Amino acid sequence: MYAREVGKGPAIIVLHGGPDFDQSYLLPEMDRLSDSYRLIYYDQRGRGKSANNVRPEDVTLASDVADLEKVRQFFHLESAALLGHSWGTVIALEYALKYPQRISHLILMNPGPASREDYLQLRKDWLEKRPDAMSQRKAIAETAAYKEGDPEAVTAYYRIHFKPALARPDDYEKLIARMKASFNKEGVLKARAVEDRLMQDTWSRADFDLLPKLKTLKIPTLVLSGDHEFIPATTAEHIAQAIPDARLVTLKGCGHFTYMECPAETHGQIDAFFAGTTKSAKPR
Repeated sequence: MYAREVGKGPAIIVLHGGPDFDQSYLLPEMDRLSDSYRLIYYDQRGRGKSANNVRPEDVTLASDVADLEKVRQFFHLESAALLGHSWGTVIALEYALKYPQRISHLILMNPGPASREDYLQLRKDWLEKRPDAMSQRKAIAETAAYKEGDPEAVTAYYRIHFKPALARPDDYEKLIARMKASFNKEGVLKARAVEDRLMQDTWSRADFDLLPKLKTLKIPTLVLSGDHEFIPATTAEHIAQAIPDARLVTLKGCGHFTYMECPAETHGQIDAFFAGTTKSAKPR
C-alpha cells in the first residue's frame, strides 16, 4: 500500500473517505495539522496508489481493518490516534471495536452512517430534499461513458453529488477540480468495484449496526461535523450518543469537508481535544 508521513508530534493515522476515493482529496488542507501532529496517510487497498495487483473481490471490510493494523505495525506505533473522514469513520469504528487498546484518540470527521437505519435515513433525506439531483445523477450513471469510467462523466456525476455538500462555491470548485485530477478509467473502475464490495459488507446489510457495540468503547472521541453537512445531523448525533463521553462539535459555515472549509476551526477543535479541555481552542 502507498503511505505518506508528514509532521511531528502525537501520531494520527488518517483514513480517507469514499470508499472509492484516495487520500488526494484531503490535501493540502489536512496537512495543516502537521505543525502539531505526526500524520500518517495511506491509500486504502484497491484505491489510488494502492490499486496495483489488487482484485476488487479480495477487498472486504475485514481486509480494510487488517490493513489498518498493518499500517500501525509498520510505523512501529504502540498506539495512535485515528482520524476518519466520511467513509473512513466506518473503518475507524470497526478497528476501534477490534483493537481498542491500540487507539489513543478517535476523531470522526463528517462521519458516514454507523448503521443500516441511518444509511436508509440518508437516502430518504436526499430523495426528499434533492429529487432533481438524484435523478440527474442516475441519468449520468446510466450512460456508457460513466459505466466505462470516463473521467469527464465521473466528474459530472460527482459535481451533482457534492453540490449541496459544501457551504461556499469556491470550496466546491476546488474539491471538484482536485477529484477530477485524480480520476483515470482503470482506477475509477477498480475503485468502483471495491466500493460495491464494501457496500455489501456494511450499508447494504440488513443487520449492519455498530451503534450498540460502540457503547463498550472507552476511547476519547471527537465527532466533528458542519452545519451545512449533506448527511443528516442524526448520523453524527447517534455516534456521539453511543460512545461514552464522546464530544460532538458542529462547526458553523462548514459542510461535509470541514478540514477544507474551516481549517482553522478544525485545527483548533483537534488541539482542544488533545489537550483534554472542554472548551474550544481559538481558531488559528
